[in-house]
Amino acid sequence: MSPTLLVRGLAKPATRLSSIRSIHSSMTPRGPALNLKTINPSILDVHYAVRGELAIKADKYSQQLASPGPSSGSNTTNVETLDHDLPFKHVVTANIGNPQQKGLNQKPLTYWRQIISLLEYPDLFEKHQELAEKIYPKDVIARAKSLYKEIGSVGAYTHSKGVLAIRKRVAKFIEERDGYPADPESIFLTAGASAGVSSILSIALRQGDGCMIPIPQYPLYTATLAYLNAEPLPYYLSEERDWSMDHDTLLKAVSEAKAKGTPVKALVIINPGNPTGACLSKEAMEAVVHLCYEEGIVLLADEVYQLNIYDPSHRPFISFKKILKSMPEHIANSVELISFHSISKGVSGECGRRGGYFECVNIDEKVMEQVYKMASVTLCPPVSGQIGVDLMVSPPPADSESYPLWKEETSLIHNNLKERSYLMAEHFNKLPGMSCNDAEGAMYLFPKIEMPQKAIEEAKKRGKEADVMYALDLLDATGICAVAGSGFGQEPGTYHIRVTALCPETKEFVGRFEKFHKEFMDKYK
Repeated sequence: MSPTLLVRGLAKPATRLSSIRSIHSSMTPRGPALNLKTINPSILDVHYAVRGELAIKADKYSQQLASPGPSSGSNTTNVETLDHDLPFKHVVTANIGNPQQKGLNQKPLTYWRQIISLLEYPDLFEKHQELAEKIYPKDVIARAKSLYKEIGSVGAYTHSKGVLAIRKRVAKFIEERDGYPADPESIFLTAGASAGVSSILSIALRQGDGCMIPIPQYPLYTATLAYLNAEPLPYYLSEERDWSMDHDTLLKAVSEAKAKGTPVKALVIINPGNPTGACLSKEAMEAVVHLCYEEGIVLLADEVYQLNIYDPSHRPFISFKKILKSMPEHIANSVELISFHSISKGVSGECGRRGGYFECVNIDEKVMEQVYKMASVTLCPPVSGQIGVDLMVSPPPADSESYPLWKEETSLIHNNLKERSYLMAEHFNKLPGMSCNDAEGAMYLFPKIEMPQKAIEEAKKRGKEADVMYALDLLDATGICAVAGSGFGQEPGTYHIRVTALCPETKEFVGRFEKFHKEFMDKYK
């Protein structure tokens, strides 16, 4: 058979190639397989305000300011990158709780970074002990050795729930915090609290199920519910009562859902609040637990800001597990609770390390098997994040060599957050047409803007919400990136802005903000 034939009975290569070209030339070019009509339609309903249009624009400005100017000799032809004619010298990223971000520059805790660095390069304490002892305190080396014995290489997979020894220390932390036992097997380490929230919501909710969420809320919840085709059931927090809620408010949300035929499956609480900074009272928390008992609702407690409490003598943090377990036995042993915590907040601010955990209480054993199965699908949470969780729940003992520096650093970070928060609220309350509740915790403020009618009308012309227009104009004029309240939800007819209390140059930040706000209000009065 001739070697020029491809397969018996088929045309010669040249003839066949000609035929293929002829067919292709007569075909119209096909469109992409993936377009907005063919992808998962739920994706189009997902919105995430803290990383949306505003953050994209802020990032563009940051790139402009960092790029070479026309006099630098650069050959770039991108006119946009050469435009340094901005009314500010740097962008202030007040839109997201990311303490160690460039520009906010919260200093990482020395104790954390020392231990993590040794675990990344264990040869230091295994083969170069003398050198390690010149660099690191002895208790840091001992802690790193202990963790290395439990974990091994940080480059290897761990148990899907996370390292058992770390989960045991998380259980100990919970027991000491609440006064009630915790089971390490009911604790799952996660890639930050967000991953845990997404996993639990995807397990708990079927299409069309309702999940009660506070308004205002952190947009993770509405985004995840949209993706799952589940129904967000808003309940409004009372700004006049320091962003609290009551039993009647919750009952109203349940009744409205039932009237629409929506099953109420879960209830989300963020305490301390994001974006409000409010910390719930014991009475408000008990009302939540009672409702969950009466209506058979799963309680999801987002408690990632539990260490960010500014006046514990007035409003201390109390976990929902402690509230639940202190109630009558028939409630304490039946209400299903899943609580979340994270290393991204508190005083550690290790957002990029992706570490957190959730604890399951009163969850059916068969469901727990499914939670474990879904954790196994992702193999394991990031090991570096797991180590962060361990360091968060087991800080250096008070009698250790590392404790004085750890205490100094954590106290400074906490006090800075508190002072900045109070200073910003004080200034906001002095501005015309603006009011702001003091934050009791977390790391945000959520001031209210009495939006002029002319501004509302101008925003409509631009196709924007009025507070979105305010936030975009604020960024254009000052370089301050803050998020419009409509991205978190708010009472109809009200307008807010969310800013973090992380900016190190608070007085300069407030000065820029005040100038813009006064000019904005004058422009649209």
